[in-house]
Amino acid sequence: MGSPTLGIVRLSLYLSWTALLIPVQALAVALRLGLRRRLPVLYHRGCLWVFDLKLRVIGRPSTERPTLFVSNHTSYLDIEVLGSLIGGSFVAKTDVADWPLFGLLAKLQETVFVNRGVRQDAKRQGETLTGRLAAGDSLILFPEGTSSDGNRVLPFKTALFGVASQRVNNRPLVVQPVSVTAVALDGIPLGRDLRSLYTWFGDMSLAPHLWQLAKLGGITIVVEFHAPLTAEAVGSRKALAEACWTEIRGGVARAVAGRLA
Repeated sequence: MGSPTLGIVRLSLYLSWTALLIPVQALAVALRLGLRRRLPVLYHRGCLWVFDLKLRVIGRPSTERPTLFVSNHTSYLDIEVLGSLIGGSFVAKTDVADWPLFGLLAKLQETVFVNRGVRQDAKRQGETLTGRLAAGDSLILFPEGTSSDGNRVLPFKTALFGVASQRVNNRPLVVQPVSVTAVALDGIPLGRDLRSLYTWFGDMSLAPHLWQLAKLGGITIVVEFHAPLTAEAVGSRKALAEACWTEIRGGVARAVAGRLA
């Protein structure tokens, strides 16, 4: 499916764009320049253009600093999508740091790496997240803990919502749910099975999936920013996780069914 020539051109453009900006971002991070927050947004927008990923955005991202953005997770492409709209750092599993190329890119965006499988690390990881938020860094969290097939939202792991139950800089932390859903290929609605052209989950291999994506036409992704919440407003960490899950599940269901405003 798709054009091999188009795939080669896109991957060449992607690698060239990436190679161009890596040293600039590395220098900005090393010198703690404000550019280190702005450049990733430009980079991700360039990647969307290269792969012809079209966004339909509903609502607006919170402008409060810091904000904890909470999203469903269906693909490595979610990084490009959300990174193009939000000036923040991602929270990712520790093994991502060792991925070829993508691990380096994650480090350059100052990703917070957490080991969700080690209970003893929970306190230290919570302190790291709190410190980043207190410094004014907005964070992007995927609380499902893994990626899904894009047709549903998996249950949220509530442990990392603990940071949202604390006051940051003497204020309740703003938490904004965000839903991300691939809905069309060249304007034609994606069904349950074809949504995997965007989604990457289970035991899928990365290289074949990326090659298939590079050969395709334009994929449309709906990104819905829901109303911001705070733990104080909803009552507890678990209530906050449930409220975020409900909002995101509703956004995904509407997008999958084509019932958008």
